[in-house]
Amino acid sequence: MTPYQELQLALTRRHFFGLASTGIGTAALASLMEPTAFADAATDGGQLGLPHFAPKAKRVIFLHQSGGPSQIDLFDYKPVLKKHQATELPSSIRMGQRITGMTSGQNSLPVASSIFNFKQYGQSGTWLSELIPHHGKIVDDIAIIKTVNTDAINHDPAITFIQTGFMQPGRPSMGSWVSYGLGSENHDLPAFVVLISQSSALNTDQPLFSRLWSAGFLASKYQGVNFRSGSDPVLFLSDPAGIDKPTRRRMLDTVKALNEIREQSYGDPEIEARISQYEMAFKMQTSVPELTDLSKEPQSTFDLYGPDSRKPGSYAANCLLARRLAERNVRFVQIYKRGWDQHNDLPRDLKLQCESVDQPSAALIQDLKQRGLLDETLVIWGGEFGRTVYCQGKLTEANYGRDHHPRCFTMWMAGGGIKPGVTLGETDDYSYNVVANPVHVHDLQATILRCLGVDHKRLTYKFQGRHFRLTDVEGNVVQELLA
Repeated sequence: MTPYQELQLALTRRHFFGLASTGIGTAALASLMEPTAFADAATDGGQLGLPHFAPKAKRVIFLHQSGGPSQIDLFDYKPVLKKHQATELPSSIRMGQRITGMTSGQNSLPVASSIFNFKQYGQSGTWLSELIPHHGKIVDDIAIIKTVNTDAINHDPAITFIQTGFMQPGRPSMGSWVSYGLGSENHDLPAFVVLISQSSALNTDQPLFSRLWSAGFLASKYQGVNFRSGSDPVLFLSDPAGIDKPTRRRMLDTVKALNEIREQSYGDPEIEARISQYEMAFKMQTSVPELTDLSKEPQSTFDLYGPDSRKPGSYAANCLLARRLAERNVRFVQIYKRGWDQHNDLPRDLKLQCESVDQPSAALIQDLKQRGLLDETLVIWGGEFGRTVYCQGKLTEANYGRDHHPRCFTMWMAGGGIKPGVTLGETDDYSYNVVANPVHVHDLQATILRCLGVDHKRLTYKFQGRHFRLTDVEGNVVQELLA
């Protein structure tokens, strides 16, 4: 029997009216007549009982700097290092801690102080590198955390850890957890959107894998949707030649009916997810072109984000798109900026990276603030780990490289629920160990969820007999960061 014949047998007149008078038919009719009658009218797909308490943030924009920016050259000012330039890293500082295979064979681990100048900005008097002057305009709006630390020392496990809470692949990403728990406030766009910006540095950068924004063992409808640059932002979204909207609508209705028959037979939740994804794709045929059309943005907006903001796929353009997604109540926006892995030629490549990232990052905060969106939007900036104080390779007066450093690195947060204008944590004189107020990656994740009104210990999903959560079995909310 063909699927069409099966559909004809299943959808008798009596069966059709039975479906319309109960279940989804009644819900759809009632929601059209009185949307506010439903507790879930404002959100789509969230879990009952969430948020656990009043949220300060409604949405998240995570500006992930893939590769590990050098905290010593950007945020963690260590003038005392000038006195130790080219000397051996003291054993009392390293304390036998592991290093990567890329520097473990070096005969020496010479200290490399930053060649860049620092100065103080804002009422807070925050020290910032000359490479990020635009950050000086927002230092009183952000909270800088100098003591973030992680368990992983290499890129793949480290970026997997900060994105999913676990070093091995297979867990849901943070964006998937958030969209699963809180659902969406926009019925025409995905709850979780991913934007990728390529490297501005000259050396080879680290790859990114789609599993970083996957839903893991959650339903696939919670995975991130990657918006590409160019005329076709989402693959396979456009109708092929000869297919008009009414034809597409009839096709989707028939496919939906067939899928519902299968779902009743097998009870597979992925069938329901497939139905919702088809419907979302249909809505996105209208919503995505409108979202990515920047022609109505005033010149002042492009001036704010910088000259690259007119180039599709650039970090500046993606920051501008993130603001537009925030305006449309998209729950989680993940921007990846590749190119921060400076094992050599750091002065050259770090400068190139900062030139493309500094102004747009600051502009996003300024733009959200002037539109009244910052108080309800949590913005996060940072990589998967930091860089070593000792030089990888040959150290000269004008050139050096830095290896991976998980012991301490700098991130910043701003917006919904975060205390502005503060700097948290202290590292030693070598920016090697945490001296005060350590913030583990799980603590960071717990704090992000707290700003969204979610108790990280209670947002769980049972899989293979175990209740999993983003923070695994660890994590404490960093109260010092909360407004």
